[in-house]
Amino acid sequence: MDLVERAREYAINAHKRIDHRRKYTQHPYSVHLGAVAKLVSSVSDDPEMIAAAWLHDVVEDTSATLYDIELEFGKSVAALVEDLTDVSKPSDGNRTTRKAIDRHHLAHASPKAKTVKLADLIDNCQDICKNDKRFARVFLEEMDPLLSVLQEGDAALYELAQKTYAKCWRGLDKYAEAEKPEQKPVGFFATRLDTKHHLVRHFTESFTAQDIAEPIRSFDIQKLCNDVQPIMDKQHLDIVCLRDEGVITGYVRRSDLNRGCCGDHLRPFRQGQVLSSDSSFSDIIHVLTLHQYGFIRLFDDVVGYFSRSEINKPVVRMWLFGIITFIDMEFTQMIQEYYPEESWRKILTEKRLAKAIELQKERQRRNQHCDLIDCLQLSDKGQIVIQNPEFLELLDIGSKSVAKRLARELESLRNNLAHSQDIVTHDWAQIVRLSYRLEETFSIKRINS
Repeated sequence: MDLVERAREYAINAHKRIDHRRKYTQHPYSVHLGAVAKLVSSVSDDPEMIAAAWLHDVVEDTSATLYDIELEFGKSVAALVEDLTDVSKPSDGNRTTRKAIDRHHLAHASPKAKTVKLADLIDNCQDICKNDKRFARVFLEEMDPLLSVLQEGDAALYELAQKTYAKCWRGLDKYAEAEKPEQKPVGFFATRLDTKHHLVRHFTESFTAQDIAEPIRSFDIQKLCNDVQPIMDKQHLDIVCLRDEGVITGYVRRSDLNRGCCGDHLRPFRQGQVLSSDSSFSDIIHVLTLHQYGFIRLFDDVVGYFSRSEINKPVVRMWLFGIITFIDMEFTQMIQEYYPEESWRKILTEKRLAKAIELQKERQRRNQHCDLIDCLQLSDKGQIVIQNPEFLELLDIGSKSVAKRLARELESLRNNLAHSQDIVTHDWAQIVRLSYRLEETFSIKRINS
């Protein structure tokens, strides 16, 4: 099987495993990947570029890391995918700030990667402007400066991207003012600020990278592989850092140390791969979406590392439970605001409602005052939220089917947390989404932007 076909199969399966779909059409995500690959194929027969077109979102959106891509398709394809993968973290700031960071990263990409990005922009632009004219204006405003750093890409695709951009703007000009969205209810956001501000701040600041990082061993860059590998084998070390004149400059994997000195196999730290010791768990998860390992810096020295194994630690599980609790609180508040006097009852099945009533009576018997909504399971509240289109819009969820899938995944994560199951293997995609939701919806930095 040739490189392109292997990349196509790998990407389709990776996105299919998480049931990844296009937001507006709900088509399998492979439809977008195929469109991007077709555009790249129309201007080049370079198999590495076409393979990267199929793989361009696999690191951002699935459980695959850049190292996985390197093992499967080689360093050249992995380098292209790395160029095409956003590097900004949720904690870097608001959307404008993060887009600027990602644009700067792309400005230094290879011409081949820029060609793939042009194809990606063209297909996304057409899809968004056709299906979501409200967001299209934001997208096009971001696309303009992005095009300015993609001029080294293929000239034909660059011209097509410019034409697509201009055509979509003309279509927006015809978008009637009367079709602008109504203002979202204030209560949903205002109450969050008033009653949860201190809780969210405490929650986001209490868990940091130093709580889960493992100490890292280091060796001189000139040390022979034959001397270091037995030590790594004996101490069960998968990676160690390397020092050059006393300064740690990168790391090496145990599997790399086959001959020569350690410096021959040095892997330099990638952009964003090294975090400060007080970085948030959300930043850690972002790094682990891209890399198999991340590193912790203290006083300009790399002193620790982390991998996805650390996500199963009790402190991270506690943090994830906290996020789920915030979601439960938000659901409760939304339901109370939109369904006064328990008018939400009619949405639940008789069986689920009866279970809640039974629980309320039991609590009252124990002199524990509670409203009926406090006796609903998270899945019950999710069912109520899913039935209301306004809720889906507030939560930026495109359809009921997507909402139901997300609710199932959230329930899976909560159950696996409660029963001490391996959440990385079963719930990685959901963990990534939750960490971004925490930063983007609740973080103080976003609120003050």
